[in-house]
Amino acid sequence: MLGLNTRRGDVAAGENGLSALPDRQTDARAAIDKAVSCATRINAANIHVMAGFARGDNALDTFVGNLRHACAAAAAQGITILIEPLNRHDAPGYFLQTTDQAAAIMDQVAAPNLRLMFDCDHVQRNEGDVTTRLRALLPQAGHIQVASAPDRGTPDHGELNYTHVFATVQELGWDAPLGVEYKSSRPTDNTLGWMSAFRRAAA
Repeated sequence: MLGLNTRRGDVAAGENGLSALPDRQTDARAAIDKAVSCATRINAANIHVMAGFARGDNALDTFVGNLRHACAAAAAQGITILIEPLNRHDAPGYFLQTTDQAAAIMDQVAAPNLRLMFDCDHVQRNEGDVTTRLRALLPQAGHIQVASAPDRGTPDHGELNYTHVFATVQELGWDAPLGVEYKSSRPTDNTLGWMSAFRRAAA
């Protein structure tokens, strides 16, 4: 189990995370503590703390405080906390949108077990220049995810050349598992032909 997310909150009401919402700190920390408990029981390496829809200095202060709480709770179990910028097209109004913003927050929290979830699709859609961003941010990354851009499908089509991306990841010495998170209208087992194609390309 590579990792899990904190609870998104009231999804029916449009929530997508709680940890940057100034009026939901109690709920956010309860969600973090529950995630740490679950991750410990199933031996998950990472927890993605979801920020939610918010903006402004109060949201930043709230997110930083909740991340410090998460990092302290997770450190005792050897778990890494991840934060993930989401693109403004699929998640308009989400608090964390860019890798620069994430890097600044990680510097402010200053916890050794706080890392970046580098999602290639989100980075491409908000910032572009994916492999340059990878080179700059790999020391701060805790997990890398892939999907096509802009439709978030299997990573064998779209704007991103994953043959190049995967070669860059390998060149940089990344040896942890890669995550693949994409949308599909078919059962997952019926969509995995792209893996064989990339294996043949790398041979």
